[in-house]
Amino acid sequence: MLPRLRKYTKKNRKLAQEKNLFTPLGFIALLRDVDYCESCRKTFPQGDSALNINDTFHATNDFIELVAYVAQMVPSFKNARDLLFKISGIDISVSQIQKIALYAGEKVHEKQMEAAEKAYDKPEIAAPFVMEKDKEDCILYIMTDGSQVNTRVKDKDGSTWKEMKLGMVFTDKDLRTVNDHVYIDNKEYTAYFGSVSEFKKLLFETAARAGYGKIKRVVIIGDGAKWIWNMCEELFPDAVCILDLFHMKENIYDYAKALFPNNEKKYTKWAKTVAYYIESDQVKKALKKINENPLPETAGKNVVNLTGYIMNNIDRINYLDYKNQGYYVGSGMIESGNKVVVQKRLKQTGMRWSREGGQRMVALRAKYESNKWEDVRNLIIDEKQAA
Repeated sequence: MLPRLRKYTKKNRKLAQEKNLFTPLGFIALLRDVDYCESCRKTFPQGDSALNINDTFHATNDFIELVAYVAQMVPSFKNARDLLFKISGIDISVSQIQKIALYAGEKVHEKQMEAAEKAYDKPEIAAPFVMEKDKEDCILYIMTDGSQVNTRVKDKDGSTWKEMKLGMVFTDKDLRTVNDHVYIDNKEYTAYFGSVSEFKKLLFETAARAGYGKIKRVVIIGDGAKWIWNMCEELFPDAVCILDLFHMKENIYDYAKALFPNNEKKYTKWAKTVAYYIESDQVKKALKKINENPLPETAGKNVVNLTGYIMNNIDRINYLDYKNQGYYVGSGMIESGNKVVVQKRLKQTGMRWSREGGQRMVALRAKYESNKWEDVRNLIIDEKQAA
């Protein structure tokens, strides 16, 4: 039997009609009718669903989306509070802004992980087999990198810095060159604050939606981290794997500076020579020159073993051949992505994040920088539509 509902009447004034709400237009007092269930003695306000009210935060979902948008864009939650007050006169606490933004980020991350799990568990559905002759004749680029973020958690060595993994996916059709500068008109970022085992699911799902399996050539660019190549061997066995030329040169120059400290002219000449040998497919000459110049004992521990670095990546440094095939060989794009997606919001002075908080914020940042904020809005404003 359905519970009996009766309208609020003047005889029962203890039923509250007024609800104070945050909205994009400011703080308002909402007056609406209330139904009352005599069986369970609960009240059911009319119109809350139509108005998209979030009872947890006493705000409309439009307001939740606005706060999340501002909070991920500016450097801190305090900056978000100041900006909201300046542009709309809304006075809301820093802690409330943080709670709202991370609530939105949690919804985005949960949705992403749900899609990633499905894609990873059933790759034949996410990236169905397509005959080679039917594949699109373009290049799918997948770039990955890591960035250290300060956390509130210490490891066994006392360090609080943890790696945020970032992936970026786009095709060569999305590249545009203006005055020797390369722009990407359409790209998507995905990020994970934790293990490779979860990050790889997100990266695979992102690549599948971008056309992996339907595009003829796939190119992966990354630094020398083993986790990147092990992951790509599992997920994208048909891809061309390229060691980022920028990281290669960076290690060459660091090695040269250790060889010839305080002698810029000498270390620059030495580094340019080795880099030229590498880029022109003369690896043997490069190795010979390196082996003729072993590092002094005074060299810092952070200087890479250049011979080992080259040998460990010997199948990923055929730069002359890559360039002849029209492949992009540098990861400047993912380096830039780390700056705008991660560092701009999560690495400000004095910031420390929990893993959950960092993950939720970077989920929002990745959506914004991928020009996919509409996904966030749909999740918050209309969950049925997003589902």
